[in-house]
Amino acid sequence: MKVILVDGYNVIRSTGMYADLAEDDFTGGTGLNAAREALIADVAVMAQGEADATVVFDAYGNAESEGNTVERAGIKVIYSPSGISADSTIEQLARQARERGDEVLVVTSDAQTQWAVMGDGVTRMSSAGFCREVARVNESWREKNPEYPTKNTLAERIDPKTAARLAALLHPKDD
Repeated sequence: MKVILVDGYNVIRSTGMYADLAEDDFTGGTGLNAAREALIADVAVMAQGEADATVVFDAYGNAESEGNTVERAGIKVIYSPSGISADSTIEQLARQARERGDEVLVVTSDAQTQWAVMGDGVTRMSSAGFCREVARVNESWREKNPEYPTKNTLAERIDPKTAARLAALLHPKDD
């Protein structure tokens, strides 16, 4: 079995495509939520049912975090337990997977984590490398689906007659 472990905040902070979404908001605001959701979606696409993927976010300083695993978009998402870093959680998950005989890929640009997991025979990919792979997959998909619109609003999907009827309902004339 293939296992992918992603250092969530490391990828978000290390790369423009997610950092731009987060808008330097690492205090739990909506920008960070958007970056987390985008990363989770991209990891799910990369795993595509062919790998057991997990994104680990650091909740070391959150006294409420119990380190529970939730499933989102077909992958696992973990906020590390209070007092335990995401790096330690990833290292433990990588070690357990290798002990089971799984093929493991860890996505992080954290040097200490890279050295720790590489010592266990785990393959690693930098955060930037992961983002390049996501971009390549997205571009490949667009090439195979050229007529797919980049923005698909309701107004673009309904015929003009229906649009006019809806407009009349929304803006009735006072007679």
